[in-house]
Amino acid sequence: MSDFRGRHFEGEIVLWAVRWYCRYGVSYRDLEQMMGERGVSVDHSTIYRWVQRYAPEIEKRLRWQWRGPHSASWRVDETYVNVRGRWAYLYRAVDKLGNTIDFYLSPTRNTAAAKRFLGKALNGLKDWERPCVINTDKAPTYAAALAELKKEGRCPADTLHRQVKYLNNVIEADHGKLKQLIRPIRGFKTLKSAYATIKGFEVMRALRKGQAAAFNLTRDIQGEARIVERAFGLGTSALAEAVQFLNERLQLEAA
Repeated sequence: MSDFRGRHFEGEIVLWAVRWYCRYGVSYRDLEQMMGERGVSVDHSTIYRWVQRYAPEIEKRLRWQWRGPHSASWRVDETYVNVRGRWAYLYRAVDKLGNTIDFYLSPTRNTAAAKRFLGKALNGLKDWERPCVINTDKAPTYAAALAELKKEGRCPADTLHRQVKYLNNVIEADHGKLKQLIRPIRGFKTLKSAYATIKGFEVMRALRKGQAAAFNLTRDIQGEARIVERAFGLGTSALAEAVQFLNERLQLEAA
């Protein structure tokens, strides 16, 4: 069964709108007008529903492609997100090179939330991907959460917990770039809609950083779009696309 059944638009158009919204930090009304310029008449509320439905699905289907720390030294911190006039807490982790490792949106900021996030970030990693060092701020919740995870065997016992403020400049700068995407929203209505949207923002940020470069055959924005389309079975397969790409390269070299 098609993932876009009943949408009244082709899957490529739906993903086009979701990718643009999650990548470029535009409002739904601006995106409605941008798509109208290209002959696609769609209401901004419809684009919102597309983002809520497909942004989390893009993150889920591409998770194995973009997620994979390039360094065993992690930077962990949280930032604030406005949800119906109240602050929610977006926990985030990047490696020392700035690659996104994981994220988690929580209504609370305590040891339980920190533990859920760190457990999520550690889950499914290969042995060589597990952190040797986790750098945080001086919030006591992280130390307590890591101690519990080590006791449960979910975090390597020899992982060093370091609390050096200036080393978190990498993740604080990354927070700023993510906030540029969040700013046009001017506050989310519910925690569920906030998390769904942020999943789209985070995965598109990861792709933009080149974290799925091995699957971007053309090494450009079109290749990035094809990664998303292939996840939904649209267009040619990765193998057929690779063969076509190689043939084109050979023709150019022979010319």
